[in-house]
Amino acid sequence: MENNSLQKPLIYSISLFLGLTLLGYFIFKGFKTFSDKDRIVTVKGLAEMNMVAKSSTISIDYSYSGDEIQDVIKSIEKKKKSIISFLTKSGFSSKDVKVSNLNVTDNEKYFENQWVDGKEVSVKIDRYVISQNIDIVFTDVKETEFKASELTLDLVSNDLTSKVNTNYSFPELNTIKPKLIAESTKNARISGEQFANDSQAKLGKIKTASQGQISIVGESYYGDESGENSEIPQEPYIRKARVVSTIVFFLE
Repeated sequence: MENNSLQKPLIYSISLFLGLTLLGYFIFKGFKTFSDKDRIVTVKGLAEMNMVAKSSTISIDYSYSGDEIQDVIKSIEKKKKSIISFLTKSGFSSKDVKVSNLNVTDNEKYFENQWVDGKEVSVKIDRYVISQNIDIVFTDVKETEFKASELTLDLVSNDLTSKVNTNYSFPELNTIKPKLIAESTKNARISGEQFANDSQAKLGKIKTASQGQISIVGESYYGDESGENSEIPQEPYIRKARVVSTIVFFLE
């Protein structure tokens, strides 16, 4: 009987000790988890990728104006045939030459106000303006600018003066977007790990992440955040896609 009376308080004491120990451990873990949530690092990851044009176009623009629409149509039709004939003789394939529809502007008012010698005067203008363009499609994008310059001089020499422009077709952003985002996330993690090492900590899981807007930089083309600390491509057939992701990591 005496042994039983001594064992019960001992068991209660051990149980109480174990309970308090476990309670203390869980309280400690709770405080530690709570405090760890405040230990974060915010880093940015930059990713860039050059996009080479898939194809290019040389556009030949020309227009005529006058008060008699039929006369203007005849003039522009004649020039169109002359330019196409010249292109064919120069070796351009007919399947690569595309002619747009006529664009007709009807100036119902024959006069417009203009400033002449500091005075506003009423000046007569042609009623009809008709424009058209001929596009030549290229696949050798690197030669487009040279061909356009050469073509401009040839047209002038043959009394077919026109406005010559170049345009480039680039891959869709959606085709490279996943790779850009993955690269920016990878670079952000590298920066986060470097910071964690310097702080004698370990980089934990991602708390929040935000992907910046993809910007495009290139000759005569500037998107948002247009290339800070980035080299802008000088070739007209190359553009650079750029994205900056902001990621918040936990530190352990």
